[in-house]
Amino acid sequence: MGTTEPIRDKEDLKNFLNYYRNVRPSPRNYAMTVIGLHTALRISDILNLKWKDVYHFQKNCFLKHICLCEKKTGKQSSVAMNQHVKEALETYRNTRRPKPDHYIFSKTTDNSLPICRSQAYRIIKKAAEETVCCHTHISCHSLRKTFGYHAWKQGISPVLLMDIFNHSSFDVTKRYLGIGQDERDSIFLKNFY
Repeated sequence: MGTTEPIRDKEDLKNFLNYYRNVRPSPRNYAMTVIGLHTALRISDILNLKWKDVYHFQKNCFLKHICLCEKKTGKQSSVAMNQHVKEALETYRNTRRPKPDHYIFSKTTDNSLPICRSQAYRIIKKAAEETVCCHTHISCHSLRKTFGYHAWKQGISPVLLMDIFNHSSFDVTKRYLGIGQDERDSIFLKNFY
């Protein structure tokens, strides 16, 4: 098994996102994928989210931010929920009618228990096998890397991504996103003459 890679190709990414939305519909799996791709949260943090972390039950609306203490770093993090995240969660919420203390990505048999990391991996791996053309290693962490890769490609500063990812150095972020190799490849593939 190689290093986990981001999904670089936009068409592959579109197909990957579409897999649990339309090809093999699963509101839970789709919402988990969307949150991973749009928040850059680690899968351990995503699986620990409860409905009260994203939804205000008294006001019957989604919160503006997911606020959490990151499991790996112990740092507080506040992540804005965009419309894609809210729509995916709303579709999923309508199939479950959860209570505030239920885990969002719970087992189908017990709302009080989250799915395990290995189940999340199988969910992501299945979608990748069916949709991603390349033979790179796609895992749950690929969602986080994909967020960063495409943000960087759209001009977001790697220094800002370093802050989002809570990396200790710029070199870690460069390796994480594959920036060095991508930049090198783009230079070699240009026609200078």
